[in-house]
Formats: sequence, structure tokens, C-alpha cells
Amino acid sequence: MSKRLIMGNEAIAFGAMKAGVRLVAGYPGTPSSEVLETIAKNNDGSIHVEWSANEKAAMEVAGAAAYAGARVLVTMKQMGLNVAADPLMCLNYVGVKGGMVVLTADDPGPISSQTEQDTRHFAQFAKMMAFDPSSPAEAYEMVQDAFEYSEKYGEPVFMRPTTRICHGYQTVEIDGEINTKEAEGFEKDPKWVIFPKLSYNNHIELEKKLIGMQKDLDGYRFNRVTGSGTKGIICSGVGYEYVKEILGDREDIKIFKVATANPFPEGLAQEFLEGVEEVLAVEELDPVLEKAITYTAGKHQIPVKVYGKLTGTVANAGELSTDLVKESLCQFLGETLSPSIPAAGEANVGNICDTPLSPLRGQLPRRGSQVSELQPPELPERPPVLCPGCPHRGAFYAVKLAMKGKKTRYCGDIGCYTLGNAAPLDMVDTCLCMGAGLTMAQGFAHVEEDVYSFGFIGDSTFFASGLHGVANAVYNNANITIVILDNSTTAMTGHQPHPGTGRTMMKEFTAAIDPEMVLKGLGVKTVVTADPLDLKASVETVKRVAEEDGVKAIIFKSPCIAITKPAPKKVINEETCIQCRTCIRELGCPAIVLREGKVVIEEALCFGCGLCEAVCPVGAIGKPGGEDHE
Repeated sequence: MSKRLIMGNEAIAFGAMKAGVRLVAGYPGTPSSEVLETIAKNNDGSIHVEWSANEKAAMEVAGAAAYAGARVLVTMKQMGLNVAADPLMCLNYVGVKGGMVVLTADDPGPISSQTEQDTRHFAQFAKMMAFDPSSPAEAYEMVQDAFEYSEKYGEPVFMRPTTRICHGYQTVEIDGEINTKEAEGFEKDPKWVIFPKLSYNNHIELEKKLIGMQKDLDGYRFNRVTGSGTKGIICSGVGYEYVKEILGDREDIKIFKVATANPFPEGLAQEFLEGVEEVLAVEELDPVLEKAITYTAGKHQIPVKVYGKLTGTVANAGELSTDLVKESLCQFLGETLSPSIPAAGEANVGNICDTPLSPLRGQLPRRGSQVSELQPPELPERPPVLCPGCPHRGAFYAVKLAMKGKKTRYCGDIGCYTLGNAAPLDMVDTCLCMGAGLTMAQGFAHVEEDVYSFGFIGDSTFFASGLHGVANAVYNNANITIVILDNSTTAMTGHQPHPGTGRTMMKEFTAAIDPEMVLKGLGVKTVVTADPLDLKASVETVKRVAEEDGVKAIIFKSPCIAITKPAPKKVINEETCIQCRTCIRELGCPAIVLREGKVVIEEALCFGCGLCEAVCPVGAIGKPGGEDHE
């Protein structure tokens, strides 16, 4: 055993390895990605680790291994759970043999997601146990418990950390040994084949299991009630840490820490409600605990007032923070509070509780709001942009130039290229979820016959959730142009490999699946590859391909700047430059800036892609020394 300062995701990974995980499958998604990557990095070869094509594939790969008795871990973010729902909603009925933990990292904020989605609802929907850690150290222990409970009940279980648990750091005492638990092997049995009658019977058994789980979890070591008094706080996850930071070791307030949102530990909840007159629910995302404690009080006729998100007393969107929780606690307790361990140099906060308990929705302080004279000023807004030299900029700009003056729909997707929506490119009309760019383009094409319809998708997303969209377009005779932005990596989530890169997470070389061959195999007759950094040729390619009928595709192929060496940097010839600012207006590259009223290229940012050179109307941009662009 050794003490190490590690990230929450690393703690979960080490906990899974200690628990004997045999197979790990997932799809990259912030804030979950580092769990799988940590296991791969520390793998001695006894654990099969893979980035699957998508979450659905990962769930199915892991489910089969669990049927064979292996302990398996599936990793994803909350949006990926939607993709994995199909197999998961059957696995819960069929059950598993080896322990199966579905790690779904929720993203309050949302910081890097389309929506704020609360996995605890999905746990209730799927009738699955859900573990909710409040710290990295607790997560290390809890994932080991999750495997035990999964095998005890023969069911997959959820592990639901949120962003601050995933990416927070803590000193954790870990066992670095890999205790791989070998699979007992698959045993042929009719129970693995899901038929309607079997599902009906299994549903009855699953409901019985839930009753046993609920009683079991009343005594679970991370579910606990502390303190006493007429005021109580029910909390979970990082919300519990914020409450403890503010209240310290106060014993005059009853605190119910819930580590298992589903099934809700109702027996322990009754113990918590004894003698309590008012309860405040502190939790991230939705009012799951708030509704559960309200239901428990009503069911057992316990008179108590419950406050939280439903009453507007706690923020009902976004991440929690110490300041937000402090504001809610102040109004709930009618006291002035400061964190029990104030930050260095932080002054005591004045009385911010002069109003009675009331809805706070729309009134809660946000990060950067002033609660004391020592607060720093708000940081300037800095919207995300495509990196300098990003080949996606060239692809978007080529399509924009080629389709200028034509009625066109541009359907985007999830990835770095979502940033093509920003000015001056303005090339993403829709963005719903992974793979939806291709299918939404078809919807436009079917109902607006006088428009050109483009569907953009990245190479990794193409394998994750684009294939079915291509098949659908071909089958239903859609008139669309598919644009694959192939930068040879999964860039947005940390440059992970995918089926098109020719290497696996086990560091093995494998066959690189060619998107062009896949498209042709699915029935796309016209497939053209272009270099997005060759602007003139790319524009001509788009003009030609877009005029063809039916489904056609352009693959813009150029590596991400993070996995390749930069080209010679570009400079502006001050004598030739007429300060028209065309390069700024057209491209929006972060490397091209105004300094003292003049257009300059920041040497530290330039990647030498040459797009600015291609758009300059007077040829004022080139290599150092006045060399022309090759």
C-alpha cells in the first residue's frame, strides 16, 4: 500500500484493478476518459482494454465478458449512456455472472457536454443500483464495493461520479497490484437468450432483487447519518463535501449522506427524519434525493418541510460550488456562515442571510460574483475556437466558398469541429448528438428539395455512430453530401485511437479501417478525398461533388496539429500588406491578431497551415524571408 496524490478518475481505475477487473471497454467522453486510460497505462497485459467504436459496442463487448464470469468495467459520460441504453436495458433483465460496473460520469455545468443529464434517473428507469462517491478516496473504495454488489445480485450496477470527483485530486492510500480475476467461463443456458416470456419472469425477479438491495443498502458503509437537531441536510457526491467544508464538525445539524441514490436507503432515511422538522436537499443536477426524502416522509406520515431545487432554495442548474451551497445553507439555517477552512487571505463574508427562506432561482451568486472586497474581478469571456492550424478550418472554409450563394444546410456533430459554428466560419447549422449530423442532413433533404444538404462528421465519430446514418441515407435515397473531417485521432477527448488509426489501446498494430472503403461498401458511389489545407483544390472538389445526385462523400484528410509536426511559420510582409484584414474576417484564426492597429501573426501560435496565405488578396503572407508558399 502507498499514499499517492491522484485524480478521482485514477482512483477509480486503481480501485477497479484491485477489484480484479478483467476487461475494460469504453468510448472517450469528458469527464470519464482518464479512468480507462489509467488502466491501460498501468496494465501488465492481463486486462483487456479497448476504446470501442461507441458506447453501445462497449456495453455489448463487456456484457459478453460478464456472461463468462469476468469482472468488467464500461466507461462513458452521461451522453454516452443514451447510446448504450439499448444493450443496457436488456442486460439488467438478463443479468450477469461476473461483476459489471457501468461507470457513467455526469457533467454538471455542463462543462463539456450538450446537456446536464442525471444518471440517477437512468438508474431508476433501468432498475439498477447506483453508487455516488463524494471524494476520490471514497471512489477508490466504492468501485470495489460496486463489483461485489454486482456479483451478489447478478446485475450490472452504476458508478456515477460527477466532474469535480472525476477531476479532483486527493491523497489516497492505494494498492498498486493488479489482482486480475480470471473468468470462470461461459455456461450455455437459456437464460442468456432474452425472449418475451423470460423477460416477464425476469422483471418479477428484478423487482424482488430491488427490495433486497434497498434493505442491504441501509447498512452500506458509505450511507450514514450524523449529528442531531430539528434541521437536517440530505446530500450526496461533491455536495456532501461542500456541506462539510462549510459546517465542519457541527453536531447540532443532522446530516444524511447518501452514497446510493438507487435503491434509496429508505430505512436509514426514516432514522434521519426522526425529530427533524425541516430538511434541505443538497445535490448536483436533479432533485432525486429531494423527491426520495419527500416520498419517504409522506409514506411514513412524518411531518417535515423539505427544501431544495423544487422550492428554488438550491440552484436547479449547473455545478454546485461552496458559494452556492453556502448561500442555500445560510437561508435554510438563518445564520451567517463561512467555510470552516477559509481560503488563504479570504475575509469573513458579511451577512448575506437577511432575507427569510425563499426561492433563490435566478438570485444565486455565480462564479466571479463579488461577495467580499477581496474577490478578484470577473475573467473576460473567452469562447472556444478551433486551434491555429486546425485542418477543420480549411474544410469548413472550402465548403463555405464553394456553396456561396446557394441555399445550403450545414448539419454539424459533436467534436472539435462543433466549433465551426463560430464566426466568421458560421458553418454549423445544427448540432444535436453524436452521429446526428448525417441523419439531420437527410431530414432537411427530404423536406426541402431545393436546398443542398451537408452532414459533417469526424473520423472517430464516423465509427462511433455514423455508419447507421450512411446506411439510412443510401437506403432512403437521400440527396446529401457527407463530409468526413479525418484528422486521424479522437481529438476532442485527448487524442485516443479509434478503428481508423491502425492501433489499439493495448498498443497493438491492427488493420486501419478505411472510411472510403466503408462508404463504398455501404453503397456510396462517389467518394473523394481532399486536402483541406489545399484551398483551391478543395473548393473545386466541393463544387463538383455537391452537384451530383444522391448520397456522395468528401473525406477531408489532414492530421490534427497535436499529433504532427508544424510546417514553417507564416509571416506578414508589412510593405505589401494593405491592412484589409481579409485574413481575420474570413478565417478567425487565433494566430492572426491586431497589434497596435496592424495585422500580425503570433509566432508562438502559428502552425504554418497556409490558409491565410491562400486568402490574402495581395500575397502579403508567406514564409520567413519572403519565400513563396509551396
